[in-house]
Amino acid sequence: MRLIINKRTTNRFTEMKQDEEKKTGLPENAFRPLKKGETYEPVMSPKKNYPEVNLWSVLWGIGMAILFSAAAAYLGLKVGQVFEAAIPIAILAVGISGAAKRKNALGENVIIQSIGACSGVIVAGAIFTLPALYILQAKYPEMTVNFLQVFISSLLGGVLGILFLIPFRKYFVKDMHGKYPFPEATATTQVLVSGEKGGRQAKPLLLAGLIGGLYDFIVATFGWWNENFTTRVCGWGEMLAEKAKLVFKVNTGAAVLGLGYIVGLKYAAIICFGSLSVWLIIIPGIALIWGDQVLNMWDPNITLTVSQMSPEQIFTSYGKSIGIGGIAMAGIIGIVKSWGLIKGAVGLAAKEMKGKGTANVEVERTQKDLSMKIIAIGSILTLILVTLFFYFDVMQGNLLHTIVGILVVAVIAFLFTTVAANAIAIVGTNPVSGMTLMTLILASVIMVAVGLKGTGGMVAALVMGGVVCTALSMAGGFITDLKIGYWLGTTPKKQESWKFLGTLVSAATVGGVIMILNQTYGFTSGQLAAPQANAMAAVIEPLMSGVGAPWLLYAIGAIIALVLTYFKVPALAFALGMFIPLELNIPLVVGGAINWYVTTRSKDAAVNAARGEKGTLLASGFIAGGALMGVVSAAMRFGGINLVHEEWLANPMSEVVSIIMYAILIIFLVKASMKLQK
Repeated sequence: MRLIINKRTTNRFTEMKQDEEKKTGLPENAFRPLKKGETYEPVMSPKKNYPEVNLWSVLWGIGMAILFSAAAAYLGLKVGQVFEAAIPIAILAVGISGAAKRKNALGENVIIQSIGACSGVIVAGAIFTLPALYILQAKYPEMTVNFLQVFISSLLGGVLGILFLIPFRKYFVKDMHGKYPFPEATATTQVLVSGEKGGRQAKPLLLAGLIGGLYDFIVATFGWWNENFTTRVCGWGEMLAEKAKLVFKVNTGAAVLGLGYIVGLKYAAIICFGSLSVWLIIIPGIALIWGDQVLNMWDPNITLTVSQMSPEQIFTSYGKSIGIGGIAMAGIIGIVKSWGLIKGAVGLAAKEMKGKGTANVEVERTQKDLSMKIIAIGSILTLILVTLFFYFDVMQGNLLHTIVGILVVAVIAFLFTTVAANAIAIVGTNPVSGMTLMTLILASVIMVAVGLKGTGGMVAALVMGGVVCTALSMAGGFITDLKIGYWLGTTPKKQESWKFLGTLVSAATVGGVIMILNQTYGFTSGQLAAPQANAMAAVIEPLMSGVGAPWLLYAIGAIIALVLTYFKVPALAFALGMFIPLELNIPLVVGGAINWYVTTRSKDAAVNAARGEKGTLLASGFIAGGALMGVVSAAMRFGGINLVHEEWLANPMSEVVSIIMYAILIIFLVKASMKLQK
């Protein structure tokens, strides 16, 4: 009798699941590893052709690239936060195609999203480094900065990122199917597919999008409750922070919670352990051992003793550098492990250049990339253009400096491409600022060694950093686009080809916005935070003036990464946790724990799977709603509308309210995920 009931229950949920799949279009095996002999069939059949690249998708893609480049650049420079543009663009693309009643618009929407998403990655690459040129120019008037420097470094860096990533597309999106969570790509895919198919599956996504968007909008625009909850909310917590340098904090936003759900408990736990090791062990340890000392051998601007610093200041001055060392070493380990893959990609390119490729082999539409010959020739031409740019502009006609500069840029950009893609695939966050900081330091040390110092060295190092930063940012962002295309059945070749246009448009827009903002506000006025660029300027100046870098801290991070690798713990995920602020890591574990909870409550595997998929939809809605309303809030601030109650946010009660609202949000996500329609 029990067997019959269980069988009926299983059949019922299997039928329900199949019904949902028809509506969403996403197969059951979209997010899990494939069994032996099993294949993944995307939403758009590889055997058919669909509308993808046409005047509609290209023009809307360009429009999105311009709009979101301007918005992201302003927000990034104003408050230091760069929102990921892929999700809001996907929402707008679906809405516009629906309003225009376009049929079979899924392929078009992917192309719109892919072209438009260049905005976020180019912005991240540009604003982390290039405004530092204007910051240093205020101190050293002899430095020259112009639009072409910003535009060309962003453009060529973006192009290199595209070309260097394409050979690794198949490995990350196809060979590793189901092994990486790809949180951002998951959310964007759910948006695109629900818009295309409609039905009951669109309802939970829309509901969660409204709740998550409204929740994050209230926080960002009105400040009804605090964005973060910290242990400083009470007296003993404040005392612990001051005396023992112990503090605990969590971001209570909906988007970050949704991100954690999709990342899952395994990776979220590793990331969180990395973060806790810095905040609960390393920061208090530094204060305990060196409390009465001023540790400023690599940064003369530090004038406080460690005991006088807050935990946040200790993290910024010392802890973060350990994370950078960990990321760099994890990256090197990743390069060593994937050396066969890298060598294979280079070997294939060499074969095709000699005419010995696999030109006659029939490849299905959804696996067609740009030919390795085009990639190889394109990479060589781009590197030649970078060389000419360096020689005639940045290096002032010095051949030795130019050769050294291009070698540093080419080697770091190519090798760390896989690291950037790996980070995005795991946690949806690209540690591009950490890798760029390491690039700047290495570039500075090498350029000083070959005789390039002073203001000329600062300009050279920052432009080199800008090219690398944009390349790595593009590589990380582009792997998201390609994964979306893989799930939905887009032609990769078309995504890859038109990505160059999006890069050109975004680079021109960002270059213009940076110049306008500098002329309007100035990067040294205090009206534009530009925290990453200020950090880069602070690092570059002493290096080019003969002051060292925090090699000891980098070495500690590197040793931690080596030990973790020895014990088979993912070093990159752990190092990301060490680098990313604590308040953004804790929610990942909360979201991952919710995922584990809702997918393990039933003895019926079909029920658990259905709940997990429902939760993924809701989490995607949280991310999408939060991202879209983040853009709206940024636009309001750009227009001078600031309705935040600063006095209330300074009150500890605002944090109490935030944790209550966060608890309500968590309960909703759990209850809604577990409630299945019969």
